[in-house]
Amino acid sequence: MTEMPTTYDPKAAETKWYPYWMDGKYFEAGKRPDAKPYTIVIPPPNVTGMLHIGHALDFTLQDILIRTKRMQGYDALWLPGADHAGIATQTKVEQKLREEGQSRYDLGREKFLEKVWEWKDSYAATIHEQWAKMGFSLDYSRERFTLDEGLSRAVREVFVRLYEKGLIYRGKKIINWDPAARTALSDIEVEHKEVNGHLYHLQYPLKNGSGHITVATTRPETMLGDTAVAVHPEDERYKHLIGELIVLPVIGREIPIIADEYVEKEFGSGAVKITPAHDPNDFEVGLRHQLPQIVVMDESGTMNAEAGPYNGLDRAECRKRIVADLQASGVCVKIEDHVHQVGHSERSGAVVEPYLSTQWFVDMKPLAEAAIEAQRGGKGVNFVPERFERTYLQWIENVRDWCISRQLWWGHRIPAWYCDACGAMHVALEDQSACSACGSEALRQDEDVLDTWFSSALWPFSTLGWPDQTDDLKRFYPTDVLVTGYDIIYFWVARMIFTALEFTGEIPFKDVLMHGLVRDENGKKMSKSLGNGVDPLEVIEKYGADAMRYMISTSSTPGLDLRFRWERVEQARNFANKIWNASRFALMNLEGISAADIDIDVKLGSADRWILHRLNATVADATRLIDAYDFGETGRVLYNFIWDDLCDWYIEFAKLSLYGQDAEAKRATQSVLAYVLDRTQRLIHPFMPFISEEIWQHLPHEGETIALAPWPTYDAALEAPDAVAEMELLMDLIRVVRNIRAEVNVPMSKKIELQIKPSSPAEAGILTRNEEFVVRFCGTSKLEISLELAAPDKAMTAIVTGAELYLPLAGLIDIEQEILRLEKEIQHLDGEVSRVEKKLANAGFVAKAPAKVIEEEKAKMADYADKRDKVKARIAELRG
Repeated sequence: MTEMPTTYDPKAAETKWYPYWMDGKYFEAGKRPDAKPYTIVIPPPNVTGMLHIGHALDFTLQDILIRTKRMQGYDALWLPGADHAGIATQTKVEQKLREEGQSRYDLGREKFLEKVWEWKDSYAATIHEQWAKMGFSLDYSRERFTLDEGLSRAVREVFVRLYEKGLIYRGKKIINWDPAARTALSDIEVEHKEVNGHLYHLQYPLKNGSGHITVATTRPETMLGDTAVAVHPEDERYKHLIGELIVLPVIGREIPIIADEYVEKEFGSGAVKITPAHDPNDFEVGLRHQLPQIVVMDESGTMNAEAGPYNGLDRAECRKRIVADLQASGVCVKIEDHVHQVGHSERSGAVVEPYLSTQWFVDMKPLAEAAIEAQRGGKGVNFVPERFERTYLQWIENVRDWCISRQLWWGHRIPAWYCDACGAMHVALEDQSACSACGSEALRQDEDVLDTWFSSALWPFSTLGWPDQTDDLKRFYPTDVLVTGYDIIYFWVARMIFTALEFTGEIPFKDVLMHGLVRDENGKKMSKSLGNGVDPLEVIEKYGADAMRYMISTSSTPGLDLRFRWERVEQARNFANKIWNASRFALMNLEGISAADIDIDVKLGSADRWILHRLNATVADATRLIDAYDFGETGRVLYNFIWDDLCDWYIEFAKLSLYGQDAEAKRATQSVLAYVLDRTQRLIHPFMPFISEEIWQHLPHEGETIALAPWPTYDAALEAPDAVAEMELLMDLIRVVRNIRAEVNVPMSKKIELQIKPSSPAEAGILTRNEEFVVRFCGTSKLEISLELAAPDKAMTAIVTGAELYLPLAGLIDIEQEILRLEKEIQHLDGEVSRVEKKLANAGFVAKAPAKVIEEEKAKMADYADKRDKVKARIAELRG
């Protein structure tokens, strides 16, 4: 390719390479029939709007995994798709209609659904654009949508099979009700917010006139539906009242005092009102005691005829009126301030009403038992971090039946038909036109749709063609890993495991990687209301997709939240620029080199062997860490190798060979430089796909795209511990000399004299062989290396492992200042010696640590002590 531009232009690379990857169909799975499959199905984003920074994190982690596995030779499938998101999407469209002065009822069901499909198509296209801008390597040939024909068929199949097995039933229960959207809600659609409310103390009179019993409630309007007052059976205060009747104020209904262990004796007065139709716990108590279930409001939250004089009032207005009336009549004897959690609809914002309603439910216990058995028996899912397994098991061991019906129009219509002629109900795979019981054609389908999570629960196998035994299902299922946020472990992860075990007999994924939420820089949850959200496209516009991807993926620790910081994105952009500049320098010195010319099996210099050794270690570490899903540590390893080892050291060392007269050494360094840069781009590619492709296409290479280039592997032949020891001595020496220059404000442009006294002939040999490095990087006018050196007067001194350094800088330094500096060095070395001594004196450490570690600590202490003695001797010389 042409010469690399002076600066990296993210926009140019991003607009160039994504279409190139798409045209080449490089991300389509199924082209490696002999390779091992590796599958990730994307957690389908809702078609309610644009992707946010949390999506960017979730999908980037998946892309890192899939790109790595693809390069490792797997037949890697990353299956994209989207979720119809029932209530969330319908709410958005209804809101848009209201702005236009319409409602869904004005349009009717069919016309309204046409509007929702238009919305879906628009936002699905937007999501596609965002996926492209973020560089996600998705297999679009297999894209799915939860309402497409195939998935809709799978949903019906599951519903009918569970119904026929008795695990789906229709019944009357307390559910979460949204009075604004007028639909049942799943638990995940309820947000619990802390509210400053009140606790109302009410005195219910006994029928026999002997007194009253006091209850406390936060929702006095529901007292109109009370059908009992409960006390604990062992509460001595109330034992004599069990079985007595009270007269419900306002309504005048006679209700019993019952005994139930649900009541906490120590809480409040120890007596609680029981409202079976408006509280889930009261509902269970009511079932145990065969209490009536009285609904006192309608689906809009308006009080109904059962509310007596409050009929027609909104529930909030009813509360005000009834409290005033109860105070006036002496029933409400005390009102206390009370802070408590109140459920709100995630979609409409309305206060959720626990509401008795006829709905469809899944009997979860049999499904949960199979999942528990699999997990306890070692055949379950591997959670990362492991602690989330406890969270998962705790929930499924206490699972409740799942309300799956929703009073919406957008979604999978429940496949149940009712005969108006004979009252029969039919649940079937195919649409019904006549009643099989009486032959009547007066059938009507259930108006409700299924909870969005019902279809999402089938996602890992329905997307691959189930219930048909498709080639994709046979090859790519079970999937390998699910990457998702910890906040939906109950509502989605658990349900996918239940359904997969029930319908495929296998767990849906081997691993579940749980990541945290992306919070703002102050640790607050991002939200529109706070105005602290971050649009990933805005980040890309400012810094490029690679910088955003690198920042969010390497700031992530499994299971923990991360804070989004703009300065960290800027640092990632600077890292990308560092990679670009290093690559550009290398290419300027690789002219005429082809892939076939690269040969590292030749005579190499110490620096060449050292960088290959460091590359080898980085390959091993990065591969291990990615396999362990530790992307933050992977990022640190890659950063340190590229920034420190490659850019700051090796490229500087390489200049001596590249600009020198030794043609053989130059050719060897060119090969090493090309080899290392090629492997470096491959290692960084899953994190930074655009810049790595751009650079790789300039490098001498074979193949069409870095996306399919083989992943680097550990090579024992590249191990060079002797070269590592040699280069560490040189780098340590260079660092120390440069630090001394900085301390005494002597610039590199000013040449200095340097004397080096090696600790042994071995170090003397290393330093003599590498004099050229020392002269170049220490900026010396005169260099002396000798085992026989005596410390000169009036010189800066330093001790490195393997040598003593003397810088005769008479006239440039203050002797007293030099003594002060050396005394500070002694303090530092004293601290290090003391630290290691304490560690070795710790009986617990010595008992548990491997012998090798203990020996290393002893060696450290000896080294620190040796350096300290030499510094003390030097101070004595300066004072003498």
